[in-house]
Amino acid sequence: MDLSQKIAVAMGQEPVDLLLKNCRIVNVFSGSIHDGSIAVKDGRIVGFGDYESQTVVDIEGRYVCPGFIDGHIHLESSMLSVPELARNLVPLGTTTVVTDPHELANVHGIDGIKFILDSSELLPLTVFVMFPSCVPATPFETSGATLIAEDMETFVNHPRVLGLAEMMNYPGVVFSDPEVLAKIDVFRNKVKDGHAPGLSGRELLAYVSAGIGSDHECSNLAEAQEKLNLGMSIMIREGSAAKNMDDLLPIVNHYNSRNIMLVSDDLDPFDIVEKGHLNNLLGLAIAKGIDPISAIQMVTINPATYFGIGNIGALLPGYLADMVVIDDLEQIKIHSVYKSGVLAATNGKFVYDIASVKDTKTPPSFNVDWSKIKDLDIIARGDVANVIEVVPNQIFTRKISLNVPQKDGKLQTDVNMDVLKMAVIERHHGTGSHSVALIKGFGLRSGAIASSVAHDSHNIIVVGQNDSDMMMAAGEVATMGGGMIVVDESATMARLPLPIAGLMSDRPINEVQRGLKSIVDAARTLGCKLDAPFATLSFMALTPIPELKLTDQGLFDSVNFKFVSMFD
Repeated sequence: MDLSQKIAVAMGQEPVDLLLKNCRIVNVFSGSIHDGSIAVKDGRIVGFGDYESQTVVDIEGRYVCPGFIDGHIHLESSMLSVPELARNLVPLGTTTVVTDPHELANVHGIDGIKFILDSSELLPLTVFVMFPSCVPATPFETSGATLIAEDMETFVNHPRVLGLAEMMNYPGVVFSDPEVLAKIDVFRNKVKDGHAPGLSGRELLAYVSAGIGSDHECSNLAEAQEKLNLGMSIMIREGSAAKNMDDLLPIVNHYNSRNIMLVSDDLDPFDIVEKGHLNNLLGLAIAKGIDPISAIQMVTINPATYFGIGNIGALLPGYLADMVVIDDLEQIKIHSVYKSGVLAATNGKFVYDIASVKDTKTPPSFNVDWSKIKDLDIIARGDVANVIEVVPNQIFTRKISLNVPQKDGKLQTDVNMDVLKMAVIERHHGTGSHSVALIKGFGLRSGAIASSVAHDSHNIIVVGQNDSDMMMAAGEVATMGGGMIVVDESATMARLPLPIAGLMSDRPINEVQRGLKSIVDAARTLGCKLDAPFATLSFMALTPIPELKLTDQGLFDSVNFKFVSMFD
């Protein structure tokens, strides 16, 4: 519509495409709820009240809210393709996500970012991208790509690239690393997300002075309050792994709620199916005493305002008609969802036609030189070895020292001590780079488990009781083009293929959920007692998180930030 037609339609001089009548309209600008009808033309809201319309839908007194917006999510963590994720998030009320494709970028670089942008076209789920700031995340592991400031230039004006994703390298900001500052400068006129757990005082002042505008890593009220006081927007995270809502919701009040968002960060298939997405976060927040309209603002107008997206997040003239019809505002029971005025889901069923979505694929992502990996031996150079100890349900570990059995001058696993071997094998460039260490806490009595999901560089990671099963498991992960596997006595017990970059499946969510359950169940039959063994395994190579981790380059002390020997 041109301007004159917009005015004519708003004046009721031309018919509209859709009229939702008998609505209880949730106005996130005024903080009020009022009765009325919503008129839609060409995918946008044009007015309220009685209009002549081609289609009239009686909402029967239900609430109508703006479509929900997740301001920080890593789509790769769902293990689903973007179209499959859309099929499952839209019926839950989510119509927009802002993603950091950090994981795909660490595997495929620019091609990984293009994959997200291309595969999300023409969906009823709008996918905005924040350009990954740290690829590789650290120099202590071998990643599939390196992205520098120059690589970002061609994306800075892309209509769905909103800014710079979470700046994990806060020391690089504080100490003025030239490349880090160059990346920030590329997005000088756009939003820059933060990732600064525990940062405080003058270092936080420096971080904020560099233009970092948000943080999703706050773990306590004092930290969140200091960052709010400095003008940062706080993203309260409640995902599958990290859960901060209980600790942070008490900070929300009438004065600061517009500077706070609810986000998921990482969400796995189990939680999507069994709990939901932002609808679940809203229900939890309201149950904990947050005013329903304030809670809805945290997943609508607040992220839209923070990211500078001017046409979503509210039910106003000129805004996209992304609308969620809700039966119960306390329980967030969703009746139907409209995307740009088109019915996309009703009664939990996805009804939008996405047959025209691009068939996009990622390049091959495994290049392992097995000839350089002859064994997984650990030569004994002392009686006491440094061992990684798993902390159940946490992504950090402990560094412990143990007397480990030896044979023929080599360290041995010991199931009675719950001491196993762990290996990380480089899978991007065929370098043959790999490292082996000891780990305690997985509980395997036999066999091995392996995965290509290993934050942040996503090399092959494997834990096992014996070398032969470990080598078989690692090899099978590469052979199937990525995924997760359980092996025992040279036989595959269960597997979950993840052919998209070794991170995501091309199958429906129910198949992925069943596959994930099968590998977890198989790991438990081998003795593993961890609630989420593969999620735990995926973080055992993440060097920024203390205390002791393993990469393809060696055993890493994440407290003193240096490689260490297994023997003091």
